[in-house]
Amino acid sequence: MLLHTIKEVRDQVKEWKKQGLTVGLVPTMGALHNGHLSLIKKAVEKCDKVVVSVFVNPIQFCPGEDLDKYPRTLEADEKLCNDTGVSIVFAPTPNEMYGNTPQRSNDFLTYVVPPFFYVNKLCGKSRVGHFDGVCTVVNKLFNIVQPDYAFFGQKDAQQLVIIKKMVKDLNIPVEIVPCPIVREASGLALSSRNKYLSEDDKIQALALNKILNNIKDCYKQGITDVKALKETAYNFLNEHHELEYLEFCDADNLEDVTTANDNTRVFIACRVGGVRLIDNILLGE
Repeated sequence: MLLHTIKEVRDQVKEWKKQGLTVGLVPTMGALHNGHLSLIKKAVEKCDKVVVSVFVNPIQFCPGEDLDKYPRTLEADEKLCNDTGVSIVFAPTPNEMYGNTPQRSNDFLTYVVPPFFYVNKLCGKSRVGHFDGVCTVVNKLFNIVQPDYAFFGQKDAQQLVIIKKMVKDLNIPVEIVPCPIVREASGLALSSRNKYLSEDDKIQALALNKILNNIKDCYKQGITDVKALKETAYNFLNEHHELEYLEFCDADNLEDVTTANDNTRVFIACRVGGVRLIDNILLGE
């Protein structure tokens, strides 16, 4: 069922709640791939009814980013959802979500602003305001759908930590279900932005996963000094890579660590062929 308005979704969910059915939400920006599919399958398995939102959220894009060219494939997305047992595909317009107020500005629009400690690092440093937009739209989706469970991928691990923090701090009655990163056979983490990569770029992009796996191998061999572990990354980088960051943080609260342990998550962001890619790995897994 493809719905475009908040009222339609709320009315349908209200009927499900009357019947005592559990509701799952999978928030997406569309251009669905096997990574999204893994979230959807988990939701269908766990919940009586599943809502997948397909919304390219303008307020989480920073100036100069790919809002206008971000892939939009609603027809294919709807078919994938229908084939997988999704009950509602919610595809609102920006006006439906935010009204006619100017977007990308909290002069006129109420934003949900996560703690500075969680956003002043990793992706938040170069994408100032990005997580304000993420938290605002996710909070709105929680209010609209009122799900019992919401499913998020571990590829966006910083986002996942921030959303968990928002849910806790704002007493939102939803259980966040983290789902593992899904990769191509080559090891490249799936992303809607992979569509921007040429075949040669995809080969060069494998450096991210190689760096992370090598760091994990070194850690398993007993190396825990973060500075030493970072140094190993440069063996995999060349002129095709523009490294933005390689950071070691506590997996639960994103605190920087200098000595790695099993609960350390290693985060990497790198541009390949002009495309910004992210990946991460938990050392104790």
